[in-house]
Amino acid sequence: MTVDISPTRAAMAASLLMLSCSAALAGDAADDDMPRWTLGGFGTLGVAHSNEDQADFTSNALVRGDAGASRRWSVGVDSRVGSQASVEIDRQWSAVLQVVSERTLDNGYRPAVEWAYVQYKVTPDLSLRLGRIALPLFLAGDYRKAGYTVPWVRTPVELYGAIPLASSDGVDASYRWQSGEINHVTQAFLGHADLTLSPVAHVRARRLAGLSNTTTAGALTLRASMLTSMLTVDLAQPLFDGLRAYGDEGEALVRRYELADKRAYVASLGFSYDPGTWFAMGEIGRLNSRSYLGDKSAGYLSVGYRHRNLTPYLVYSASHPNMQTQVDGLDLSQQTAARSAAGAQLNAGLNQLLAAVARQYTVGVGVRWDLHPNYALKLQYDRVTPQQGSTGTFINVQPGFRSGQPIAVLSAALDFVF
Repeated sequence: MTVDISPTRAAMAASLLMLSCSAALAGDAADDDMPRWTLGGFGTLGVAHSNEDQADFTSNALVRGDAGASRRWSVGVDSRVGSQASVEIDRQWSAVLQVVSERTLDNGYRPAVEWAYVQYKVTPDLSLRLGRIALPLFLAGDYRKAGYTVPWVRTPVELYGAIPLASSDGVDASYRWQSGEINHVTQAFLGHADLTLSPVAHVRARRLAGLSNTTTAGALTLRASMLTSMLTVDLAQPLFDGLRAYGDEGEALVRRYELADKRAYVASLGFSYDPGTWFAMGEIGRLNSRSYLGDKSAGYLSVGYRHRNLTPYLVYSASHPNMQTQVDGLDLSQQTAARSAAGAQLNAGLNQLLAAVARQYTVGVGVRWDLHPNYALKLQYDRVTPQQGSTGTFINVQPGFRSGQPIAVLSAALDFVF
């Protein structure tokens, strides 16, 4: 499902025809020249500046944003390029391959396969896909990395950054149906995902399953999604190994906070109302990982107005933990001096992990300039405020970082499709 944000619906439809697999392959066209190939791409040339010199601003946990403590201006936060090839073999069979290159945690720009699947249309309304498929989470879940298709420089980090996984390997089924003049697309999916964050850190999502429904009635689009998975993230393993050395009390903390084969879930609900000259959109979601990654709610609300080829906009986003983010940890009153000192370090390490469960809000203002067909220049100013000891969505946090202080982030991006 798509969200119309360009100056005209026709231009947006043309862009998404190249960028969105569901839009590109769900049409009724089937001429005598099959198979038919389509090749396109998208990209963002971005730069970001943060006035915080004790932490780095990033768009999500899988991208090494380095605006702030590492460097005054960073091109790594938002810059990326992607290409997509699709082939319609006949009226029923088609395939899509999408490759994206963006900043990774090891500071590289290695191309990665984002989508790679085969699609079979059982009927004009029912389709099945097998392979690497976009997760249908959030309004922009299908095209979140194609910056041209969203009004802002980046999707709001409090919500979209909380779920950096954008695709999974598996199967899905999509069914299009109607109730009166209201259109629906219901999608169910099963799969798994395996990401390498570093030589010693991995993310594994097993038994990943979910359901999504998108409803369109005129200018209004609603999307509701739910996803669940057995999740493992083997970060901070020395911390949990150290806690285990403190007997039952340490084991209890490990069971509570270690993320090892824990049942996690995400639920989200979003809307977009776009009659043409203006738009309003918003989403809310909840993530519960039953671990140090936390149980938190996040959301945003954004409005914008189109005047010729300019679109000024406002956005407010926030993240709030539904759990304690500061705990006592181990009781060290009966420990020896050496074990007490080691335990104090473990308690501090655990609370440092919990401080990363974002308690944060952002107020942003920006403008989009559609300077040429398929090219958009955006400028955005964000005032980001982590609260109550939280480090928010920032990474590379230094000892001098102070929560509760507003942080100014200035961004510029040139988005394009081809």
